[in-house]
Amino acid sequence: MIRVAVDAMGGDYAPDEMIRGAVEAVNRNDNIAVLLVGQEQIIRQKLTEYTYPADRIQIVNATEVISNDEVPTLAIRRKKDSSIVVGMNLVKSGEADAIVREELVGGQAIVGRLPGIKRPPLAPLVPTVEGVSLLIDCGANVDARAEHLVQFARMGSIYMRDVMGIEKPRVALVNIGAEEEKGNALVKETMPLLKECEDIYFIGSIEARDIPYGKADVIVCEAFVGNVILKLYEGVGSALIQEIKKAMLSSTRGKMGALLAKPSLKNVVRKFDSSEYGGAPLLGLHRLVVKAHGSSNHKEVCNAILQCETFARQQISEKIKTCIQAEGKE
Repeated sequence: MIRVAVDAMGGDYAPDEMIRGAVEAVNRNDNIAVLLVGQEQIIRQKLTEYTYPADRIQIVNATEVISNDEVPTLAIRRKKDSSIVVGMNLVKSGEADAIVREELVGGQAIVGRLPGIKRPPLAPLVPTVEGVSLLIDCGANVDARAEHLVQFARMGSIYMRDVMGIEKPRVALVNIGAEEEKGNALVKETMPLLKECEDIYFIGSIEARDIPYGKADVIVCEAFVGNVILKLYEGVGSALIQEIKKAMLSSTRGKMGALLAKPSLKNVVRKFDSSEYGGAPLLGLHRLVVKAHGSSNHKEVCNAILQCETFARQQISEKIKTCIQAEGKE
């Protein structure tokens, strides 16, 4: 049984969407138990609205809540009985195998980095026409060095191989052109190091416009670039869907066409819906920390919990640890 802690009080729609997502996860997967961390009375009352296997959802009381207007780094030091801190300590002690939460801060400080990991990267899956790609890093390290990007590539390859089932993940470095002489100082320093890595399948540079076409399975960059890519990705996708809906509903002919195209359009929208792919794992820690969007709905929470089960079952942290130890001996 994989035990996943869920910060029930974190997020724009907490605790409702967090609790509903947890219930859906245990109802879909018999190998998952959820520890809902937060104010016990509120959580218990909300759970009465659902049917679920009672032995696989446990409430862990946390009396304090960190609000959106607080500085997270300061709040986790002051509020030791907040749902974030209590949940992370469950993971640190081994009472939980993973945690799903809305806030990124505290993962390294409480759960701790694996030996040899220089910078744990945040790595969301982004939808493409070919399936999904891993964008690493997209928020944790805005001033990374070349050696960090090399570790990102190795960790990303392990994740895509063992969690997503891609036998030989293609690794690419985000650049402003395909030619090796292009790029900033960081890209130029990283490129030859990645070419020398024998344990990854490095295919060279990738331009941002090629990412949605699935030209690589692991997309390596530092967090500033990755976060810009991710936010633009989400914004353009949302704007396009909005404009398509507006165009189809603007006339009688458009409405008739929309009715005929609705089943096909639903499949496309689902394919490019980020909530279908869960949250973003913070790789390189002793156990799994998954960051969900602040605006996560129950679907994303559920998928993030299911993602934890695969991660834990495949012992990804142990595989990353072995890979990094081998790197240190080279």
